[in-house]
Parts: sequence; structure tokens; C-alpha cells
Amino acid sequence: MSAEPAEPRPVSVDGPGALGLDLLLVPPRARSGWRVLPARVAAMCVVELQKLRHDRTELYTRAVQPALWLLIFGETFTRIRAIPTGGIPYLDYLAPGIIAQSAMFIAIFYGIMIIWERDAGVLTKLLVTPTPRAALVTGKAFAAGVKALIQAVVVVVIAAALGVSLTWNPLRLIGVAAVVILGSAFFSCLSMTIAGIVLTRDRLMGVGQAITMPLFFASNALYPVAIMPDWLRAVSTINPLSYQVDALRGLLLGTPSHLPLDFVVLIAAAAIGITAASCLLGRLAR
Repeated sequence: MSAEPAEPRPVSVDGPGALGLDLLLVPPRARSGWRVLPARVAAMCVVELQKLRHDRTELYTRAVQPALWLLIFGETFTRIRAIPTGGIPYLDYLAPGIIAQSAMFIAIFYGIMIIWERDAGVLTKLLVTPTPRAALVTGKAFAAGVKALIQAVVVVVIAAALGVSLTWNPLRLIGVAAVVILGSAFFSCLSMTIAGIVLTRDRLMGVGQAITMPLFFASNALYPVAIMPDWLRAVSTINPLSYQVDALRGLLLGTPSHLPLDFVVLIAAAAIGITAASCLLGRLAR
């Protein structure tokens, strides 16, 4: 008499290991609705920031230039008092401008990384995933903002050591962080947009070098808008860096500023930059 094969016993999911066993048998529920885009933006931002774990040299080397601006340019012009600053020491006036400058210099060459990812085949793999292009660009833009925020902390520490009268109000410092991240998001998206147009690292490097100093000098980072010639004042009005510096001065020093307008301009600039970079991202992968 032959024995009939026993039927497979059902797996019990009752017990202390039930949750882990469920995850093995049933895939986790995918995010849906409004949670998809923020989750993918955060994932791309984390991936970008993990690169700092392998090479922190960029953060150290980029701290040299703002330190020199504060130590040499700031200290010298504080002594000669050649620029009207509304009654505050020139070094105090300069510090927010150097924070904005260092953040811009980090972000403006961010497109080189996009071109490198294109050459390495990484960008093509990212574009075939379900992740929207806007999420890819936004994640990279805000990763640039976090890098710039680290740089801003270095500048604030140097400025405080030099005796600059900065606020330590937590709410104002949160506002400073938001301003730095928004400004860096715009300039990194500007860089990625240029990368989508020029397509090569050499061309992007040339364009980046051609526009960084004009953007810096055509802002209120070094001197007030009131002493600029009319044509430069008009350029400063459409320069997002001017609004970033104005907001940083108002938050860090308590000087008169236009914070609502500054935040509106920076948010709008970041949104336009993300849109433009997202539209041109696919051109890089062709």
C-alpha cells in the first residue's frame, strides 16, 4: 500500500517572527499618491550626499576662498572705510555676501557632475527608472544646497572668530539655512540647464567661469545697490544672488531687508530652474 504524498503545510505567520516572514512572502506596499515624489527626491538627495563620505576634499578646499575674502578683503576695507555700509563695520556687511558667494561657487559647477554621470552611463540608468525627471533634478539641487549649507557654517564660524556681530536666534538661523538651500538649488539647476545645452565638461567649465564673477559683482554682496551705476543696478534687480544676500543680511545682522520679497524670488527662481533643468535632462542622455 503506497503512501499518498503529504500536502504542503501552510506557513504560519503567527509568532514573534511573523513581521519579518511577512516581508519575505509579501512585497512591501509601494508608496502612492503625493508621497511618491517627496520620497524619490529625498532618495536622490541622500545618494548625492553619500558621495561626501568617500571624498571630503572638496569641502576643505572650498573653505579656503571665503576665508581669504574675509581675512584679506574684509579686514582691509574695514580699515579704509571706502564703502558706505549704513553704519555697520564692513566686515559685518561682507560676511553674508561671502556666504552667498561660496554657496553659488559650489552650485554653479554642479552640471559637471551630471555630464560625468552621463559619460559613465549612470544618467541613462536613472532616466529609465520610474522616478520623474523633476525628482532627479530636485534631489540633486537640494543636495547641492546641503553642501552649500556646510560651507555656510564654515564661513559663519570664521566670521564669528573675526568678531562679526551675528545673530544666534534659532528661528533666524533656520531662515538662513532655507535661504542658502534655495539659492544653491537655483544655481545648481542653472548649471544643469547649461549642461543640457553645451553637453561637454569643457564648455560648461568655460561658461561657468564666464558667469560666476559677473553674477557676484553684479549683486549687493560687496557694496550697496545705491552706489552702483544705473545699468548695474538694473542687472542687480534681476540677479537672484542679490535677493539671497539681502535676506542673509536681514536674518544674520538684523539690517533692513525685504524678506518676503526675497523668499518669493528665491522660491520662484528655484522652481524655474528645476523646470528648465528637467526639460533639458533628457538631451544629455541622447
